[in-house]
Amino acid sequence: MSLPGETQAPVPASDRTPPTSRSRRRVLAFLIPLAFVAIAGSLAAALGGNPQIVPSALIGKPAPEFVLPPVQGRTLGLSSADLTGQVSLVNVFASWCTACRDEHPVFMRLKASGVVPIHGLNYKDRPRDAANWLDTLGDPYTRTGSDRDGRVAIDFGVYGVPETFVIDRHGRIAFKHVGAVTPEVLEKKILPLIRRLREQ
Repeated sequence: MSLPGETQAPVPASDRTPPTSRSRRRVLAFLIPLAFVAIAGSLAAALGGNPQIVPSALIGKPAPEFVLPPVQGRTLGLSSADLTGQVSLVNVFASWCTACRDEHPVFMRLKASGVVPIHGLNYKDRPRDAANWLDTLGDPYTRTGSDRDGRVAIDFGVYGVPETFVIDRHGRIAFKHVGAVTPEVLEKKILPLIRRLREQ
């Protein structure tokens, strides 16, 4: 209430908002984060809660066509034509990749077992660095391809290194693993899949 002769202060715009509009805003402020959490939860459940399993639009499709020269000091390059006729692995690696060093002993043991050919896709690496890395740690690869500009890796849908693909005998991508291949991943996922693919 104002006294005679006094002018009443204008009501702030925020106070003039109808109660129903404020209620709607509060509900939306609650529902939007809730919806985000629900979507994230559904995605995690679909992926089995494992961030290393990333959906790939290329699963079941032919590997992209490419021809790459070998890593320095190697004689056999890598092309899409090399990925047909038998089940194989393609491992995307780089000398500057710490996780690649972690998984390297797994591939060295796999090579020694002779279970499956492993092909290396060397990603954005300097030729001398890649050669020194393989010369020092050992070379588990049947063939290597030097993907210096990363274009072939992009065609494979690579997010980063390391990544490993299981390729069936028809040259189709059957499985993709993001991150270092551990002995557990090899024994529980990759080797059983290789055995199934060989029976098809």
